[in-house]
Amino acid sequence: MSTTQPIRKTEDIAALKNYFLYTKPNMRNYAMVCLGINSALRIGDLLELTWGNVYDFEEGHFLRHITVVEKKTKKQTQNALNKNATEALALYKASLPEITSSTLIFPGKRQTAHLSRQQAFRILKNAGHDLKFEMELSCHCLRKTFGYHAWKAGVPPIILMNIFNHSSFRITKRYLGIDQDDKDQVFLDVNL
Repeated sequence: MSTTQPIRKTEDIAALKNYFLYTKPNMRNYAMVCLGINSALRIGDLLELTWGNVYDFEEGHFLRHITVVEKKTKKQTQNALNKNATEALALYKASLPEITSSTLIFPGKRQTAHLSRQQAFRILKNAGHDLKFEMELSCHCLRKTFGYHAWKAGVPPIILMNIFNHSSFRITKRYLGIDQDDKDQVFLDVNL
């Protein structure tokens, strides 16, 4: 079994988003990808979100943060909603009939339960296949993509360790696939 890798190329991220926006339009899947790569939430926590987790219905605006108790760690986390995430959610929200604060953001077929992890995996895997990505997409690659690009943008390692609840930067580097990047660079630099 191969290790899930982040989506390293920004053009691949754009292609994935555009796939659900234009090629095979599906606003739920588009919002799932955008929120997944911008929130660093595990897929289990992401799929259980309701509109009340991201939108203030009384005031009529998106919240500044998503606050959830992570299923895996049982710790409360508060992650900022950035511009790309809120724009994707706004597009998706506008496409829906009537929603309330308890309406699931990512419903499954029956609308009464959230999209399953297996179905989310198939959605991403099929998109990656259609887009002819070298790597196989999975749910976890969304979270790793956030971390990888944060690291590339110069986010201090201690902050990434905190976001991912890792005990050392060595674990975070391995988690984000940075060790492989470092090894690859040696072979690219030693071009005999």
